[in-house]
Amino acid sequence: MKKSLILSGVAALIIAATLGVAQAQKESSTNKKNVIYVAAEQATFKQSPAAGVSMAVLWGDSDKGAHGTFTKFAPGYDAGTHTHTSDVWIVVIKGAYLYKDEAGEKRAGPGDFLRVPGGHKHWSGGDKTEGALFYEEGSARFDIIPAK
Repeated sequence: MKKSLILSGVAALIIAATLGVAQAQKESSTNKKNVIYVAAEQATFKQSPAAGVSMAVLWGDSDKGAHGTFTKFAPGYDAGTHTHTSDVWIVVIKGAYLYKDEAGEKRAGPGDFLRVPGGHKHWSGGDKTEGALFYEEGSARFDIIPAK
């Protein structure tokens, strides 16, 4: 009797473990993240509320949370002095992203990286001739808060 109870218990554990593994495999296959590939030249850009800025969302949702976008500044675009609530990471692809803060001015060209911490007061804009095309990433919703 004892032996059959032990065997029944072991069998129940094996069945439970097998079902658990099967469920975990099913969940991991439904939560798979896909590779994302978007060529900047073929991306679908939409005009943003700010005149002179258009964005192509690559992943996430810049209105709600973490996101990655291709962003274009028209030639001579002037964003004015502002801050963002969250950090913003920028990698310039084409043209020049112009940046200015209390430490001075920067002209970020193709291949250059810029991280702007949330709450940091700065000015940004696009090159007068070429504008700017850049990859922008944020860990939270994107916003622009005019500085006083």
